[in-house]
Amino acid sequence: MCGIAGFFNPYVDYKTEEPKWRHVLERMNAAQKRRGPDDDGTYLSSICGLAHVRLEVIDLKTGHQPLIRRSNGRECAIIFNGEVYNMAELKAELSLEGVHFQTTSDTEIVLAGYMLHGKDYIKKLNGIFAFALWDSASEELLLFRDRLGIKPLFYTMIGETLVFSSEIKGLFAYPGIRPIIDKNGLCEIFALGPAKTYGKGVFRDVLEVLPGQCITFDRTSCSEEFYWQLESHPHTDSMKETIEKTAWLVEDSVKKQMLSDLPISTFLSGGVDSSLVTAICARELKKQGKILNTFSFDFVGNQKYFKSNSFQPSQDRPFVEQMVKYCGTNHRFLECSNQNQLDCLYQAVDARDLPCMADVESSMLYFCSEVTNYNKVTLTGECADEIFGGYPWFHNEKAFKTDAFPWSMSMEPRQALLDDSVIRELHMDEYAHAAYEKTIRETPRLAEDTPEEKRRREIAYLNLRWFMVTLVDRMDRTSMYNGLEARVPFADYRIVEYIFNVPWEMKCPDGIVKGLLRHAGEGLLPEEILWRKKSPYPKTYDPAYEKLLGDELKEVLADSNAPIRTLLDTRKVNDFLNSPSDYGKPWYGQLMAGPQMLAYMLQVNYWLEKYKIQIL
Repeated sequence: MCGIAGFFNPYVDYKTEEPKWRHVLERMNAAQKRRGPDDDGTYLSSICGLAHVRLEVIDLKTGHQPLIRRSNGRECAIIFNGEVYNMAELKAELSLEGVHFQTTSDTEIVLAGYMLHGKDYIKKLNGIFAFALWDSASEELLLFRDRLGIKPLFYTMIGETLVFSSEIKGLFAYPGIRPIIDKNGLCEIFALGPAKTYGKGVFRDVLEVLPGQCITFDRTSCSEEFYWQLESHPHTDSMKETIEKTAWLVEDSVKKQMLSDLPISTFLSGGVDSSLVTAICARELKKQGKILNTFSFDFVGNQKYFKSNSFQPSQDRPFVEQMVKYCGTNHRFLECSNQNQLDCLYQAVDARDLPCMADVESSMLYFCSEVTNYNKVTLTGECADEIFGGYPWFHNEKAFKTDAFPWSMSMEPRQALLDDSVIRELHMDEYAHAAYEKTIRETPRLAEDTPEEKRRREIAYLNLRWFMVTLVDRMDRTSMYNGLEARVPFADYRIVEYIFNVPWEMKCPDGIVKGLLRHAGEGLLPEEILWRKKSPYPKTYDPAYEKLLGDELKEVLADSNAPIRTLLDTRKVNDFLNSPSDYGKPWYGQLMAGPQMLAYMLQVNYWLEKYKIQIL
């Protein structure tokens, strides 16, 4: 994986001040260097500049970017972040069409395919990516993002100049772009956060290339189009056929995503999702005489403090040990301390450029920093719950009937610490409901859907557009911050297209959560793992951690210069700190409860302070 950035303005000539604009590109690279610690490069034409930092995973020797190809006086340059998993088939096709390659990278395949077939070639790619492509013949700059938005790409306009970057921090490295937040941005943070509206970058005038979108900039205009959108279709396969096709799709996706010139690893929690990915990877590597590295995560002292609840019914370690023995992997148990979590709260903001999933994110960032000591490429079980209906709100009648985001149904806990004047000013309920309704209107449906199936589609679509994106953003930023490439085989667009249209009684046969996926995994896993009750990503239950957070927030509020003081009510904060924590009633998702509200506010303060954000 990598980081990309650049700018485009058809009314200037960057070549007249080349050293200046090369320096700007280098600054944009420096801002994102953690995404690509192994190499960097720049490209400058008269009206376009491209910058790239590289994490070497495929084509270690000749994969330098920006990559340039020339043909009949036409010059095209590309900067690419991601992986194309079907690169072997595409390269074979292009070779038969007479294309000669100078590298073994997937990036050259994308560029050569575009030069031969135009921008529709994007539809052939199976992968995760965000890339920019400059075409000198048409004087166009094209921005592309993968179908499900696994890889990020932000942009803004400053005057007549387009500026784009993998991460928001890259935009701020461009002269004159300042971090500004208005009321809508504050609503993104407090009414929706740690989620954010797709297409928006929270900061004023910062936008995001949408999943499945291509944006083309030329000398006179900007045009936007979608090369892929999720659609509803009647499902005609029998249950047996559905299980067989699901099993094939999952296995094919995992095998495709094992593509790497470096050793791969997996995250292994002992749940069905990560265990299926691990079982397939371990089996394939054994055929090559290799042993898979696996990693599991927990918290220091969690065996002592763990509290079983409806969201987390059991600890992971016994199931991990069973899977390690079953698959014969080389396993490492990684643990995060209270201080690790607290320290990484702020690094997680550095990585995301926004307040994020509190210690759910900071602990993942810490774990990724440990994994990268052993492997630079890993496969995860992320996204299966959103796609196959694993979360409680797919099954909870209240969530099914509530006209709101099912993972965040009440605004009350979000306002528990905010000053009353802020609550009155922001109209958080209205903002969140408008965002929710927009997605409901966009949901692809069939005319013959029953009211119940219609609502099932809405919940599934909400998850794909909102909750899943928040988690893949978490995975992308925490891994790339540490020079680790984390892949998500369940988010293969072919799986999403197929499973979205499978009726609920097949996805959840006999009321079994993710029953379709479990049946598809029969023969790959031990029965105890295959039918284990869902337990999400772990978190600490150590009361000492909450005390650390409380003490830290008190210190912040004692500082008259702390930017969050104008947003919080000190009396409310003290009352909150003195009340017992309810770990079983999250305010976002399954894991963000009382302690995570404290951690989130610490992140908000750090974010406002570090980025020197102007609030309008």
